[in-house]
Amino acid sequence: MSKKAKQNTLAQKINVIRASVMGANDGILSVAGIVLGVAGATTNGFAIFISGISGMLAGTVSMAMGEYVSVNSQKDSQENAVNHQRQALEEDYQKELNFVAEKYAKTGIPEDLAQKAAREMMEKDALLTTVRERYGFDMHNFTSPYQAAIASMIAFSLGSLLPLLTITFAKHSIRVPLTVVSVMVALAITGYAAAVIGKAVRRRAVVRNVIAGLLTMGATYLIGSLFAR
Repeated sequence: MSKKAKQNTLAQKINVIRASVMGANDGILSVAGIVLGVAGATTNGFAIFISGISGMLAGTVSMAMGEYVSVNSQKDSQENAVNHQRQALEEDYQKELNFVAEKYAKTGIPEDLAQKAAREMMEKDALLTTVRERYGFDMHNFTSPYQAAIASMIAFSLGSLLPLLTITFAKHSIRVPLTVVSVMVALAITGYAAAVIGKAVRRRAVVRNVIAGLLTMGATYLIGSLFAR
């Protein structure tokens, strides 16, 4: 396999991993909010379990369809950009060449070297080069909407199992605090993973994710408590 093909394959895998991490995070948080909200309203274990299962099933389908539509929409936009750029090259190749050279020159490369680099890149693959420089994406690296949807679906269902199983099988006296703690740990992990994939500040991402989870669980539990019988 060529170096370029390996890079494209790696980028596609990273996109699928991203969908998986986001799916797991949403599964953890969504179902935790549901089961804790119901737990605030009732001590009936069966009611809590059914609400959690319902939320898991609904969320799994929703996440899969949402990811599929989102990735397809992005792919359509990128394909339209590629078609537009293909036409632009046919109409005025020199204009596109000058654009690429100017883009390189703005990075600090001397103008003559920028022109030379632009010509070499355009001769190698004019469409790929201009799409990358004008729109900022690799036209050979489209994420599969099917892979993203399946990854998100599986990850959501697996993530949602943590709060569901914890609150279902933990002792009645500790099930709520134990669920909160387990969800906090899980959200810290998914927040860290998301930061690694997105090359963001990891500590900030973890803290933000955990705080969002605590606010969600606190709000749903409080609302459930208002309807307690």
